[in-house]
Amino acid sequence: MTSATPRPEPATRELSNGASARYGLLGWPLAFVAMPLYVVLPQHYGQTLGVPLAWLGVMLLLTRMADAFVDPLLGRWADRLLISTPRSLRVLSLALALLGAGFAAAFFPPAGSPMALLVWCAVALVITFLAYSLASVMHLAWGTRLGGSTAQRARLVAWREGFGLMGVFMANVLATQAGLAWTTAVLWTALVLGWWALSRGPAPSSDAGPAAPVGTAQIPTSHEPALSTERAPLSLPWRGEGFRRLIALFLVNGVASAIPATLVLFFIQDRLQAMAWAPVFLGSYFLMAALSVPWWVRMAVRWGPMRAWALGMGMSIGSFVGVMWLGQGDVWPYLAVCVAGGWALGADLTVPGTLLAGVVQRAGHAQQAEGAYAGWWQWATKLNLALAAGLALPALQALGYAPGARGDEALSALSVAYGALPCAFKCAALLCCWRWRRHPALA
Repeated sequence: MTSATPRPEPATRELSNGASARYGLLGWPLAFVAMPLYVVLPQHYGQTLGVPLAWLGVMLLLTRMADAFVDPLLGRWADRLLISTPRSLRVLSLALALLGAGFAAAFFPPAGSPMALLVWCAVALVITFLAYSLASVMHLAWGTRLGGSTAQRARLVAWREGFGLMGVFMANVLATQAGLAWTTAVLWTALVLGWWALSRGPAPSSDAGPAAPVGTAQIPTSHEPALSTERAPLSLPWRGEGFRRLIALFLVNGVASAIPATLVLFFIQDRLQAMAWAPVFLGSYFLMAALSVPWWVRMAVRWGPMRAWALGMGMSIGSFVGVMWLGQGDVWPYLAVCVAGGWALGADLTVPGTLLAGVVQRAGHAQQAEGAYAGWWQWATKLNLALAAGLALPALQALGYAPGARGDEALSALSVAYGALPCAFKCAALLCCWRWRRHPALA
């Protein structure tokens, strides 16, 4: 990440797979860093460093919620930055440097009491989350601004999420097998490569006015007029019914994914008592998700994004509901759950971003307010993760569960929190998805 600021060619036609891949490569380090922060860090501080779960849950809730409410402001700033590609790349390079430094600080704290460790972790996470938020919002807004037909939007999302899954898979292997030092070194390398590829990939148009997507008509609705200035108000996305429905669906579905992500290592360690299998379980889950992405792109184009998403939700419920009856040594049934659930995850990764780009286009805000939409989108993602950590971890401790527990009551509480609760949220999301599948703003 140097001071050089090359100017990529603006995207004026359907993008090739190579151009889409150069845009998407930054998704690798951004997803790579998220997996240790949201999955490994709670177990690292709770199990390895001995920080009480209740303290840890409250700290994670506060830091993640504070971080989430900054995202809309960062989104509005991103809209102004994206007018100039060189300026965008300079700011992005600073954000990525802070992200790498904050990650290292979070996982390598100085020795101290549990309270001192908690304070150190909170400060490191504030820095890391802020840098991660800015980089993620800018990357999402950059891709959304490239626009295009449904096929192109799905292709851009597929490359971004495909590289993201590669990052998650690598983070899983490195964090569990090679250690956190190697994990940090690979993250820094990936951050540099991702920035370099983006600087030589397709650039969004710098035009201030609305641009029609390639191959489709730009049809602003009467209550969602096109903007005349670059400074989009924070409330702009919420004025459209399509965005309100989409983000409500995204929130409900996101809670269903965030709770298992927070509890998965506890479940493997104590319920299955098969911690040695953790890399296999997580690796198979994310590998199947990566393999499924091209199939879900085809389904989104053939059936429509909402129907494809509903299918993915149904597959997820069917694959995951059985974990409540698993116990010690049930490694093969749980591996089957991971394989099936990973395939279903591909829908959650490809469809929402495709729908978001379409909502922006249909609202008449293309080339102007993608950052505002991306900021609120990231806010919803962070809110899901904050609620999962802030509610699930203290609740488990109140029900008698602690890391290493072997009592029947404690393990039953863990199974219900890990299996039943996510399925209930996923059923609610499936109902909303099916009811709104023909809404014109979500086509």
